[in-house]
Amino acid sequence: MRILDSHQHYWDISRKDYGWLTPETGRLYTNYLPEHLKPLREKFNIQCTIVVQAAPSLEETNFLLELAEKEKSIAGVVGWLDLESDEFLDCFQFYRKHTKFIGIRPMIQDLPSDWLLKEKVMEHLRIVAEEEFPIDLQANPRHLPSILYLLEQLPSLRGVIDHIAKPPMKKGLWEPWKGLMERIASYPNIMCKISGLVPERTDAPWSRDTIKPYVDHIISIFGTERIMFGSDWPVCLYSASFEEVFQLFHSFLKASWSKKARENVFFHNAARFYKLSI
Repeated sequence: MRILDSHQHYWDISRKDYGWLTPETGRLYTNYLPEHLKPLREKFNIQCTIVVQAAPSLEETNFLLELAEKEKSIAGVVGWLDLESDEFLDCFQFYRKHTKFIGIRPMIQDLPSDWLLKEKVMEHLRIVAEEEFPIDLQANPRHLPSILYLLEQLPSLRGVIDHIAKPPMKKGLWEPWKGLMERIASYPNIMCKISGLVPERTDAPWSRDTIKPYVDHIISIFGTERIMFGSDWPVCLYSASFEEVFQLFHSFLKASWSKKARENVFFHNAARFYKLSI
């Protein structure tokens, strides 16, 4: 079975535009590049990956596209563009000429809850929706009301929720995450990445039993045609190895799933969402 990792990162800390990446992040504060992922890809039979931006800059987008030109395992780049800029449309049209530029991700996790609803951002997202261009939504539960309102205004937006919107699993809380995700899942153009499930704190404890009910809920509302596997490597290394993350995902697969359903979750859904010809 072919595997497409829908969510991983590469970075070179000498570039110095990763505001969140500091010596305090421990083992993450070093370079992670294609040569570091290659042994893991080969071990777990991962044919290709989608590389997602980790810094809010055009320099980051350019860096990843340059890597993609040299590294055949990179199926595409989800880059950053400034959705508040008056030059957004020109910039969007410029980057779309690059065949490996397959999506946009604003880093809304670090932005105000209603940032997506700013007039200029909405204006530009309308263009993105009209073009049916993929957008990654890096959300926390506090962003979900704004995402829902955005979808009410732009129901054709082609979006994917990253990291199942990071519900407060450790606290065992469900609402409002559960209800809002159910409403968001009612939009057929929206998918969800089952990724980023382990804590983003060095060596923080976690357990499958804590995570599983939340993943089961996502599977139940999105179905096997709108979820996708993502390792979130190397961010996952805060508290888990690549192997642990891969095995954790496998443990959520249902025995009743057909071969086609498994192939969708591991490969075809991400390829279809990002319009990949692979």
